[in-house]
Amino acid sequence: MSHAALLFLHALSPLHAGTGQGIGAIDLPIAREKATGIPYLPGSSLKGVLRDRASAWDKDTLFAVFGPDTESASEHAGAVQVGDAKLLLLPVRSLYGVFALVTSPYLLERFRREAGMAGLQVPGVPQVPDAEHALLAPGSRVLGDGGKAYLEDLDLKAREETGARAWEDWLAERTEAPVQGRLAVVHDDLMGFLLETATEVVARIRLDDETKTVAKGALWYEESLPAESLLYALVRADRSFRKGKELPPESVWGLFRGVLEEGGGVLQLGGKATVGRGLCRIVVGR
Repeated sequence: MSHAALLFLHALSPLHAGTGQGIGAIDLPIAREKATGIPYLPGSSLKGVLRDRASAWDKDTLFAVFGPDTESASEHAGAVQVGDAKLLLLPVRSLYGVFALVTSPYLLERFRREAGMAGLQVPGVPQVPDAEHALLAPGSRVLGDGGKAYLEDLDLKAREETGARAWEDWLAERTEAPVQGRLAVVHDDLMGFLLETATEVVARIRLDDETKTVAKGALWYEESLPAESLLYALVRADRSFRKGKELPPESVWGLFRGVLEEGGGVLQLGGKATVGRGLCRIVVGR
């Protein structure tokens, strides 16, 4: 029987999981799900970084857990399956409390679905009446004057709900994200708007070596998920399929978890590593 677990990915710096090129105003956009437009980090990216970290293992163990090299991929599957990392909390600028960690009923509902596959019990999903309201935990630092929450250029009617407090406490206990006092649950329609407008877009240039001015055509725009974003990924560990290297699911999971926890659980994910992008802390949900 396979072993399933949920990983939390807390972005310590902006996370650029790019698509290579864009067709709009942003030259290097981040990857988004086709149907929902929600940003994500491909599971292949996370698995590849962990496989590289495990490269000091003996070849049989490495291939049994992560699968053989590409040219021998048809020999057998790897014993560990890493799902895409999906967005749960998006940091958004707030007039009070500096920033809020924003989510919506749909994001919480699909998180609840995958948490259940890993055997985790989560609070009930609160419902937001309309796109003019935000649900906050009682005593939230995001709550401003007039009983409102001011997110980006939006002023929303804030409603203090124990359901939001339950999620704050649940996530604060299991992740290192600064969620306490900052969680805001907004309507799915408003969440869609924030997912398009509240990501980080920066202009980058390349200087001409001779003139030390911007080289012709060397101005481009990059998109990233902001630092403090929180994502999650479902991981399953199965038995080894490699002949001569028998490993039960528990052993595969133990090896995989050991790699995860090296270096304090901090990994570099996505692109633009040389300019400090993509530092993430990974915590196993419990």
